[in-house]
Amino acid sequence: METTTKTAKEIFLDVQANPARKKFGFGEKAILVNIDPQKAYTRTDLFKTAYETDPNQMEHINGLARQFRELGWPVVWTHVAYMESAEDAGIWGTRTDTPDSLQNIKFDSERSEFDDRLEIDKVKDVIYLKKMPSAFFETQLQSLCVWHRVDTIVLTGGSTSGCIRATGVESLSRGYRTIVPEECVADKHESYHYANLTDLSLKYCDVLKTAEVTDWLNSEIAKK
Repeated sequence: METTTKTAKEIFLDVQANPARKKFGFGEKAILVNIDPQKAYTRTDLFKTAYETDPNQMEHINGLARQFRELGWPVVWTHVAYMESAEDAGIWGTRTDTPDSLQNIKFDSERSEFDDRLEIDKVKDVIYLKKMPSAFFETQLQSLCVWHRVDTIVLTGGSTSGCIRATGVESLSRGYRTIVPEECVADKHESYHYANLTDLSLKYCDVLKTAEVTDWLNSEIAKK
């Protein structure tokens, strides 16, 4: 095992700056999957479980969603919420039991609500309730991808080390090109965030600047 005194961010920047690093690339059609951008994780002024990495994250996500809708491509939003008994959180909800605990994100609670800054089209967009880290696990996301014949999945939301990573790994495992726009994902700590972006970039996904993703979407819009 190699050792280093570099920070996780410095290692990530080294990886991204490597001109020999190959990419999976964009495919023919994509789906936008926005993972758990709900108040429990986005409203740092309300909940200590929330986090912010790029202050413009919600604006970036809204911009991508508008481009996807213009293309007629699917936009998905996921969120988590649990029963009063928390039995639907399973073993994941057993290590702590405080007001901030995962399983205490209850249905109809403020923690379960999407961030008010998001522009969600409740007629055209798809909203999934999920219980576990991956957006694929026990949701209809795979069927939706098949129906729309997408070959590329763009992931936003959080956390980078949790649900983004879990969904990114599963997305690759299911055969999809997977794109993570850097400014559109967030985590509780810089170290976790950049360490997982590095790992995703080296193994499972293309971690790109959001501008590169919007440029590709604009080129697809221009073809219409």
